[in-house]
Amino acid sequence: MDWSFQLYSARNFLPWDKVLKSLGSLGYAQVEGYGGVYDDPKAFRAELDKNKLAMPTGHFSIEALETDFDSVRRTADALGIGLLICPYLVAEARPADAAGWRGFGERLAKVGEAAKKAGYGFAWHNHDFEFKALPDGSIPQEHILSSAADIGWEMDVAWVVRGGADPLPWIERHGSRIIAVHVKDIAKPGQGLDEDGWSDVGHGTIDWSKLTKVLRERSSARYFIMEQDNPNDIERFARRSIEAARTF
Repeated sequence: MDWSFQLYSARNFLPWDKVLKSLGSLGYAQVEGYGGVYDDPKAFRAELDKNKLAMPTGHFSIEALETDFDSVRRTADALGIGLLICPYLVAEARPADAAGWRGFGERLAKVGEAAKKAGYGFAWHNHDFEFKALPDGSIPQEHILSSAADIGWEMDVAWVVRGGADPLPWIERHGSRIIAVHVKDIAKPGQGLDEDGWSDVGHGTIDWSKLTKVLRERSSARYFIMEQDNPNDIERFARRSIEAARTF
């Protein structure tokens, strides 16, 4: 399997040329982009090529996708991105009821139509808030997926767990929608206190050996992307995570 790496994890350990060299030497074949690496796409592509890294997926804000799609397209083309992913909705913009979340799903559906027309895939990436029950008991993620029936889902499993949900039923119900996965781990009790409670993959509380097997068999996932939101040692996280992942 070609393991990928979300570059957001390394934002505090620049310069990027050093980060990419390390990832390539550790055996990563792919990386996932985010806004912090899009300033000079051609120059960044040259660094990727130098280290035999591809960037098939990239995160782009809902604002950029809705209001400046031409810029998104230029960035994606320069970096080789084929799957555009909307990663987040700021707290103040999050709907408070089911109708609001269905409306947000409809916005994503329109972006998905534009992306498909331009030759790209498109997916939504979850955090924990999409799994917090609304006043009527319904779950925002269900409204997003049902209102944007043709878009994919980049499933961040650890955020699903932190949202209070069991990822397995979601994989069973929506496996055909899951086209990418964030491989992230939650620290064991008392550990990871200076890393926002996250862990190196395979060293935390999530059974990634089981989940990887389930996702391979029951989802459409093509990309498995290592991520840690706040590591204190990027080389250690990247190295231990890919070493563990090779045993899954």
